[in-house]
Amino acid sequence: MTSSPQGVTQLLVAWSQGDAQALDQLIPLVYGELRRLAGHHLRRERPGHTLQATALVHEAYLRLVNQKQVHWQNRAHFLAVAAGLMRRLLVDHARGHRRDKRGGGATLLSLDEAAGLPEARDMDVVALDEALTRLTELDPQQSRIVELRFFGGLTVEEAAAVLGVSPDVVKYEWRLAKAWFLHEMDKGGRHDA
Repeated sequence: MTSSPQGVTQLLVAWSQGDAQALDQLIPLVYGELRRLAGHHLRRERPGHTLQATALVHEAYLRLVNQKQVHWQNRAHFLAVAAGLMRRLLVDHARGHRRDKRGGGATLLSLDEAAGLPEARDMDVVALDEALTRLTELDPQQSRIVELRFFGGLTVEEAAAVLGVSPDVVKYEWRLAKAWFLHEMDKGGRHDA
């Protein structure tokens, strides 16, 4: 089986249908992608973060193999689910760290850097997760696009494939979501302190 997107998709479909051997063949093919995703997430974390890329990949892997009800569509869908799992793992880790420090040492990341905006604004990953939850209530599609693009590192085309919409829709919704996020994070910053 090749590591092409079609080969990965065939293995994902076989795994969804209960073929355990497909999973054994799949993991070596997607491990590099999972490491890339983990690195993408961890580059945004504070210096000295205690969670390493390998540990994040392995924890996400354990959760992925327990996904029994997922009907994998393709490689992009798999990576989107993996990105969501990694996001939740990092948020849980940040919340645990925050509890340990009683509010101090928040995990910082830069939304503007990933969003391609000119000025840098650091925000805490827990606050970002809370804002993403609020966006989900307002616009689930925009929330999903943020998760896929920002947390998953998916391209516009890959996100469009996962969502079943055109790349133009993803670009438009991504711009709106970035503007909403910047407004929310500014508003949150003024009310916190």
